[in-house]
Amino acid sequence: MAPLLEVEGLAKTFHLRGVEAWKDRLRGLKPQVRAVDGVSFAIARGETLGLVGESGCGKSTVARCLVRLVEPSAGRVRLEGKDITALGAEALRHARRGMQMVFQDPASALNPRLSVRRVIEEPLRLHANLTGPERRERVGEVLDAVGLGRELAGRYPHELSGGQRQRVNIARAIATNPRFVVLDEPTSALDVSLRSRIILLLEGLRDRLGLSYLFISHDIATVKYLAHRVAVMYLGVIVELADTAELFARPLHPYTRALLAAVPIPEPGLCRRGRFALSGEVPSAFNVPAGCRLRGRCPLAQEICAEPVPLREVAPGHWVACHLV
Repeated sequence: MAPLLEVEGLAKTFHLRGVEAWKDRLRGLKPQVRAVDGVSFAIARGETLGLVGESGCGKSTVARCLVRLVEPSAGRVRLEGKDITALGAEALRHARRGMQMVFQDPASALNPRLSVRRVIEEPLRLHANLTGPERRERVGEVLDAVGLGRELAGRYPHELSGGQRQRVNIARAIATNPRFVVLDEPTSALDVSLRSRIILLLEGLRDRLGLSYLFISHDIATVKYLAHRVAVMYLGVIVELADTAELFARPLHPYTRALLAAVPIPEPGLCRRGRFALSGEVPSAFNVPAGCRLRGRCPLAQEICAEPVPLREVAPGHWVACHLV
């Protein structure tokens, strides 16, 4: 069966402006940041792909490029075989009914001047040919689906708790019956006590509605629980991609090994995972190293690491971008 979403060679370059940018131009440099550099992956129907990596690696830029909140510089994004990156404004508006996004900060993602009912009705006004009573009934249905009572429909965002706001964001995302939802760190702004409830809600909605997720998070434990497969990003590229169980049992890329070794464990005495640490700091996005982007920090680096390294399949379903694997 063909995947629901296919991403091929996705790239995004941000061109900088201002005084420092002009100084770079005078020195013959290009004042630009290649935030995403040739990312490719696919997501099956009903699947959750976890996307992990440290801050600034390009995860959120990938998310925004998929739904074209940010225009990609290169590459293709296909949803059910339709090239999203080639659509005009009107065609894109229709396509967005099938793909939605839940943002990181539930407060800033809601218009404070609109009631919960109006917030959820907005995508229905744009993408669904429904009458007023039908829209109000649909608002009630999605509020029930996310565990909020219909009596909250008349409230405003400032009258809700953080967990309730995020449930409203999720309700808005599923109101148009999308097939694909991007979750950009949906629990990072919530208290620890609320995170598990939101994760269980997302899992239930996925199974009940047949949704596909791109789940972006820096919380490794949450990704391990929710995702079927995991992609690891570093400095704008995917360095490892594998089934969740395989990745956690047998991480192959040095960056993945360091990332998993840094996860706190309640009982360290029970841990048999060897410590694997990187040296130095993350290189500047303005001056990305040639070859493997981790080689300046990797304790295993050799001369061959200065050569370009593609993402290759080293075992069935297990892809790694490392010369030494």
